[in-house]
Amino acid sequence: MRVSGRLRVPGDKSISHRALMFAALGDGVSRIEGLLPSADVHSTAGMLRALGVDVPAVTSDAISVRGVGLRGLRASAAPLDGGNSGTTTRLMAGILAASPFASRVIGDASLSKRPMRRVAQPLTAMGARFEFEQGDGLPMTIHGGALQGITWRSEAASAQVKSAILLAGLVAGVPVEVHEPAATRDHSERMLRGRGIDVRSEGTTVSLVPGPALRSLDARVPADPSSATFFAALAALASSGEIEIEGVCTNPTRTGAFIVLERMGARLGWEDVRDEGGESVATLVAAPRRLVGTVIEPAEVPSLIDELPMLACVAARAAGETRVTGAAELRVKESDRISTVVRNLVAVGADAEELPDGFVVRGGDRPLAGRVVTHGDHRIAMAFGVLGALPGNQIEIDDPDCVAVSYPTFWSDLSRVRA
Repeated sequence: MRVSGRLRVPGDKSISHRALMFAALGDGVSRIEGLLPSADVHSTAGMLRALGVDVPAVTSDAISVRGVGLRGLRASAAPLDGGNSGTTTRLMAGILAASPFASRVIGDASLSKRPMRRVAQPLTAMGARFEFEQGDGLPMTIHGGALQGITWRSEAASAQVKSAILLAGLVAGVPVEVHEPAATRDHSERMLRGRGIDVRSEGTTVSLVPGPALRSLDARVPADPSSATFFAALAALASSGEIEIEGVCTNPTRTGAFIVLERMGARLGWEDVRDEGGESVATLVAAPRRLVGTVIEPAEVPSLIDELPMLACVAARAAGETRVTGAAELRVKESDRISTVVRNLVAVGADAEELPDGFVVRGGDRPLAGRVVTHGDHRIAMAFGVLGALPGNQIEIDDPDCVAVSYPTFWSDLSRVRA
């Protein structure tokens, strides 16, 4: 299969969420360009509207949001719906914990099963109160109010927990410090600094000294590296050609999957490297080469946690064995991604097995065929969609529409670059 073409994948999901939240808490009007118009980002916009912020319909074109200030949110009469978005729910929990009212947060069936106590624990230690109606998932009620500063040592590396604590300190006006066992994506820190907040990072420790206001800022959201990984993988698995992906965020906390693809043999190059709004961006050029298996160590996992389903599918076509450990967090994503990936690989004829905190995939070149059960997980659908695009493979995706969570135009883009 030959690949060819130049495309721009949608705006980064992590940055899109934060851009809307920071604009809502800002002291003026923020103009945001390149937002990801996906279901998850719509959930963030909807939650902010319910709290009294005038957020226009989210599109990739520029929108303007007039902030209400750090303490201008109003209680919602209706439950706040996080949809399928863990980022929306956990980051907003930090904001709501510092707001002087109670909020009931709900989500879809998948999100309701995802653990929320990990974010409730530090926020409770700061002075908020959480009520869970079933286990440690949604629905949950957050009783916010005056908080105290905290130094928190996270048991697991989680950018969402870290960001929730930073946002709680920001809105409450109290200093916070977070120690993590490993570095995680640092979009919150970069974006808060750009808006005038004193955020300091040293190793795996981040601290925030609150300010009187959050400065409004015009911003352009770079292309999502997680989404770009699918097309870098497609190019690596092709027989010839190359794909150019414009404006990809090259934040070093997000490029782990590209490093692994190169280690497996893929030809990747970066052109037109530049800075946009505090984030480094570049055009990624990806082309095929013979692929070999690799070992992904626990220390690498935080920088590629969302890309592991795609890397597992690449491993099914690489020579030798690929082993991933230290990725237990995959079990509490939109699906149990360890079990879902391995079961689907086996179902289509690949050689894979589960580990408690990861998986082993042994590559081969025989045709793969079968039906993939996604459990509504967008990254499972796209990863196996790439595998199914290869000549000789006949893979059916049970719920192709679930890609709308992060990449609504994925299938048309995939078709376009297959020459």
